[in-house]
Amino acid sequence: MSSHDTSKPIRADAARNRTRLLDAARIAFASAAPVSLKQIARDTGVGIGTLYRHFPTREALVEAIYQHELAQLCADTEILLGTEDPADALRGWMDLFADYTSTRRETADALRAVLVSDIETASQAREQLCAAVQVILDAGTATGTLRDDVHAEDIVTTLVGMFTTTSLAGGRDQLGRMLDLLIDAVRRPPP
Repeated sequence: MSSHDTSKPIRADAARNRTRLLDAARIAFASAAPVSLKQIARDTGVGIGTLYRHFPTREALVEAIYQHELAQLCADTEILLGTEDPADALRGWMDLFADYTSTRRETADALRAVLVSDIETASQAREQLCAAVQVILDAGTATGTLRDDVHAEDIVTTLVGMFTTTSLAGGRDQLGRMLDLLIDAVRRPPP
């Protein structure tokens, strides 16, 4: 499912409107207040028809935000590896992933609907996350700081389980302790 047909070029003004709508929606969905699509359009300075031309449903808007933020999260691996050793980069990326998942609370129902109705979207997201983790694991294997028998899929699945569990009870402090345990488990022991 795609929230925007990219098969034909988009006019510059339409592209600006789409970007402004996404920015306004991201801010609105991050707030604790209920989100109205009409309010997002008003905040952007466009009519509701413009919003619906870009995002025909609330779920399409949520998916577009999700895809943008997911792409940024995955791109952050390179930034972290540029400034940190691989083990610290992996731990930092886990924190970014935790922050990312915690901001999904307001849109969780809509996002769940997108992911349940579109197995391809969920599968692509999982592939993107695994590819990002694999970049860090490969760097850690090359430097000898991370074990070479760790699978990116196992890290991603473990993280999702941790985030799900600690969102119900325990909160961020418990999540931090669990992430530290996971990093300890994937570090290569000193010789």
